[in-house]
Amino acid sequence: MKTKLFSISPYERPFLEQGNQEGLQLIYEEERLNENTTDLAEGCEAVSIFASDKAPADVLEKLSELGVKYIATRTMGIDHIDTEKARELGIKVAHVPHYSPHSVAEHSVALMMALNRNLIPAHYKAMDYNFLLDGLVGFDMNNKTVGMIGGGEIGSVSARILHGFGCKLLIYDIEKNKELIEKYDAKYVDIDELCSNSDIITIHAPLTEDTEHLINKEKIELMKDGVMIINTARGAICKTEDLIEGLKNEKIGSLGMDVYENEKGLFFEDHSCEIMKDDLFVRLLGFKNVLITAHQAFLTREALKENMDTTLANLRNWAKGNTAEHQVD
Repeated sequence: MKTKLFSISPYERPFLEQGNQEGLQLIYEEERLNENTTDLAEGCEAVSIFASDKAPADVLEKLSELGVKYIATRTMGIDHIDTEKARELGIKVAHVPHYSPHSVAEHSVALMMALNRNLIPAHYKAMDYNFLLDGLVGFDMNNKTVGMIGGGEIGSVSARILHGFGCKLLIYDIEKNKELIEKYDAKYVDIDELCSNSDIITIHAPLTEDTEHLINKEKIELMKDGVMIINTARGAICKTEDLIEGLKNEKIGSLGMDVYENEKGLFFEDHSCEIMKDDLFVRLLGFKNVLITAHQAFLTREALKENMDTTLANLRNWAKGNTAEHQVD
């Protein structure tokens, strides 16, 4: 089965080549899938896409006309695919429901610690041979209350790490995980209680109708003065304008982001020689207490291998005429 892999990155190819033992016909494409690039899939039965690709109804219709029958996304989330339209067109969709949760959980804690202990300004001071400690005071993680929005796989690993620091854990989720309660003394609370009582808030929830702009002006006003917010989940869970307002009035003491509400067309590309036209993003970069990474929390060798192996398994099942193990109903 001939497959066009859109938005392919140099760091993905070695894992795909290593895992492609059965000789699937893979065609690597650096271009993103969107309404202007669908013709690149001509002659292919399947396409594989990433978070930066777009597969709304009009793109799916064009793919269907070209004979594409399968879409294997190299992501957990499927919010970039109009799955109802795909179902209507008879296009099968599969995703990667699991890859190393340690990758994202550890990155979220890395953001916490970098912000807390002022590692970025400390590095720049040292580069300038300035070894004064002014402005570098942090705080003990021990006994701090961390509010976790989402207690799934990634949230569970985060809970274990944070419990190791001696943190008190509050969790907001639609389902309770008894293991987190028993092992780490986690307490499940509603979102208002979490916002009101947390020193640090870390987000590990999927983007849904219920979680979109969950962190907004109203919720930020409930938070402790100087709260730290970490988001390694989906950018749109936070309303960016309200985050900026919270930073300006110093309600938010620090902000760590691996995702951004308007990241499509921005992240995963080099814009270093361009004028940045996204005013909200420029404003975020202007705060010294904001640390941004460009959707790289997943980027570990272990997570990449698991992601590529699952994607290849989905494609192999389709090539054999079977249902992909991780096919979306």
